[in-house]
Amino acid sequence: MNFELGPLKPGPGQLIVGLICFLLMVRVLGRRVLPRIERLQADRRDATEGGVERAEALHAEADRVYEAYRNELADARHEAARIRQEAAEQGAAAIAAAREDGVRERDRLVAEAHARITVDQALAAVALRQDVGELAVDLAGRIVGESLAAVAAERDTVERFFAEH
Repeated sequence: MNFELGPLKPGPGQLIVGLICFLLMVRVLGRRVLPRIERLQADRRDATEGGVERAEALHAEADRVYEAYRNELADARHEAARIRQEAAEQGAAAIAAAREDGVRERDRLVAEAHARITVDQALAAVALRQDVGELAVDLAGRIVGESLAAVAAERDTVERFFAEH
């Protein structure tokens, strides 16, 4: 082996010492420094790529939570619509019941009013017949020139007249 090293011409002892130092350095680097470098690179890779993976996992979890929220919101809207429908039905039923009560009350009041009017008409007719009878007897007495009240009462002239008409 004839190497041309230029002005540096190490002796064989220096080459052996240099080779042993080189191998010793490779061994120290291989056992101590390179594993630390690999761990550091793995930590950095985990920090960057793992951060992305964790972000994707968090994003997927956020999507699941958002979808659950949307489902709950849709269920709540359906429930609200059902409650509104029930309230509308109950309101309609209450209105119908109130209307029926109002109609019954109106019919009762109309019937009472008709009965009262009928009684009042009968009382007015009796009073009117009596007054008409008295006025007719009084007028007849004035025409004749003497009181005919006793004759009319004795013969029931006024009652017979109203019975015929």
